[in-house]
Amino acid sequence: MRIVSAQQLEKWLGNGRVLEKDGRGPKVVALDDGRFLKIFHTRRHPLLARLRPAARRFFGNAERLAQRGIRAPRVVDLFWLDRETGLSGCLYQPLPGISVEQLYRQEPQKIAELLPALADFIRCLHEHGVYFRSLHLGNIIRMPDGQFGLIDILDLRCRQGALGAWQVKRNFAHLRRYLERRKLTDFPFDALYELYGHPAHGQHGPDALATSGKAK
Repeated sequence: MRIVSAQQLEKWLGNGRVLEKDGRGPKVVALDDGRFLKIFHTRRHPLLARLRPAARRFFGNAERLAQRGIRAPRVVDLFWLDRETGLSGCLYQPLPGISVEQLYRQEPQKIAELLPALADFIRCLHEHGVYFRSLHLGNIIRMPDGQFGLIDILDLRCRQGALGAWQVKRNFAHLRRYLERRKLTDFPFDALYELYGHPAHGQHGPDALATSGKAK
């Protein structure tokens, strides 16, 4: 990966709009050309961070999702921001649309219309062997064409076969805890889980990704 100068980083930060940050600094920045800058702060030992940089893992996950027909950000550049400390970054084309969490907060009464398609989408992820520990309403995007996609995909693993029952249960447990932390306890989690276990006729398997996100 190439090394980005401090001057270039300052230019990006100065001209861009910070969308997400934490105590270590900006994490996601919207640039004026439509691309997003993602900065991967890490608590890993610098040697481990250099051997397996977070930016490259993010790119690899985006590639694996694309191979499975799952929408994700398209990474266009990878680089080091500070190779000595293992600080890496990337530029990507963001997914258009709005997160399911934003939709729910804006119009909670309409979420029931999306539940069957959302359950189908999560089922398709699991059938494709995608275990996304950070699967939650803020990381699932509803796009203008009615389909769903994933963002913030660093914390994701893909396997050859479908997930087992234990992994599915664990994934939904993470989602439930997220709803509790975000004070979204009114979200119809039980109904979503019930729909996941009882798919509508014809809405299952890999081919369902093309149709499961369509508006009802």
